[in-house]
Amino acid sequence: MRISELSRRSGVPSATIKFYLREGLLPPGRATAATQAEYGEAHLRRLRLIRALIAVRGLTVNATREVLSAVSEHEADMHQVLGLVLGARPVDKDEEPDDGPGTSDVNALVAQMGWQISEYAPARRVIAETLESLRSLGADCTWRTLIPYAELAQQTAVLDLDQLKDTDDSVARAERAVLLTVLLEPALLALRRMAQEHESAVRHGG
Repeated sequence: MRISELSRRSGVPSATIKFYLREGLLPPGRATAATQAEYGEAHLRRLRLIRALIAVRGLTVNATREVLSAVSEHEADMHQVLGLVLGARPVDKDEEPDDGPGTSDVNALVAQMGWQISEYAPARRVIAETLESLRSLGADCTWRTLIPYAELAQQTAVLDLDQLKDTDDSVARAERAVLLTVLLEPALLALRRMAQEHESAVRHGG
């Protein structure tokens, strides 16, 4: 397909596609003339992943380039690919794991659940800061309070990963991983709110 067709099918403007080509995010197409090239389905999938990383995950162009390079490097290791795409693995090999306040609480929760979680996972800091904030407000909340929620999260993770089983293409899986995690999260929060409203109506009338 020509770049105009690639633009139409991906929804990405031609000028943006040319920018991604210049920046090395999108590999060059097969040259058919001095100023023309053909692009295939692999380019379309790669372009969708680029847009997911930049528009959905909010990565910079430089960070996206590093993630794409790492995804290609670890193509055979699906766990590593997903970790890179979701931010649980550092692209920069010199990056140090977080060891701030509340780390021991998170470690205790992870150990209790028997989870294999990277030291670099950004969710660790979110949980630690949330527990610290709750305690500062006088809430009787410890890492043990989160265990029932962690068990529900585990069930959700099984549903998420089950949807990645129908393709062996690492780029397609990486794209879907971004969409299932980042893009689906607002809907999951909305479902929780709706369930809370329903439960309140059942318990207290309305």
